[in-house]
Amino acid sequence: MNQDTHKKAWFRFYAELNDFLPAAKKQISFAYEFSLAPSVKDAIEAIGVPHPEVDLILVNGNSVDFSYRLKDNDRISVYPEYELYDVSGITRLRPKPLRRPKFILDVNLGRLAKKLRMLGFDVLYKNNFSDDQIIETAFMEKRIILTRDQGLLKTGKVDRGYWVRHTNIHEQLPEIIRKFDLLNLIRPFSRCMDCNGLIVKTSKAKIRGQLKPRTEASFSHFYRCKNCGKIYWQGAHYEKMIKYIEQLKLEIKDE
Repeated sequence: MNQDTHKKAWFRFYAELNDFLPAAKKQISFAYEFSLAPSVKDAIEAIGVPHPEVDLILVNGNSVDFSYRLKDNDRISVYPEYELYDVSGITRLRPKPLRRPKFILDVNLGRLAKKLRMLGFDVLYKNNFSDDQIIETAFMEKRIILTRDQGLLKTGKVDRGYWVRHTNIHEQLPEIIRKFDLLNLIRPFSRCMDCNGLIVKTSKAKIRGQLKPRTEASFSHFYRCKNCGKIYWQGAHYEKMIKYIEQLKLEIKDE
């Protein structure tokens, strides 16, 4: 029998990468059988972990990139992006973090898109985006893909992406803020929640006739989206959102 069918490598995944593994493989070293010489990237994705979630791979204690070819009895440690250790001088696999991150979200994350825009983040979202459109736009515009579809992140052209673990919007938003360290980048109400356009101050005179009489009489300060023209003002809805944002910040700071 061909010896190539008897090769085995030992994998160990760390931290949140275990979210992609079955219970029997979480937090332990386990055997991966292979033939020929697959790349470590192909092996990692065959195990179930999307490559954009991986930032560091050690093979027998040495850092490698995704092109490394597995050898019999290799011991492989796989890490997510992890800032607690100084890993200068070794092969980091993720692109350098974006100073002001931009996102593109899949069709399952419409509510999260609105919440992130409310906090001032540049977020592209359409409920009819195809996977190909998301991948191509992310690549061309250097956007981070946020998705609930693990398969989307396994596409070779994706270099920045994250699988959103939670399904509830009240857990998703803190999850993304923590993951990408966004707390100090929050700029509430600087973007349109509907279209992602920038919001600028406008005078009442310029929008007279577009407001209901009661709104026009009750408020003095108005804002307009430069893209879609939607008008905003600081009504009762504004006060509710401010309280929501402050509670969100306190929740994250107190952890």
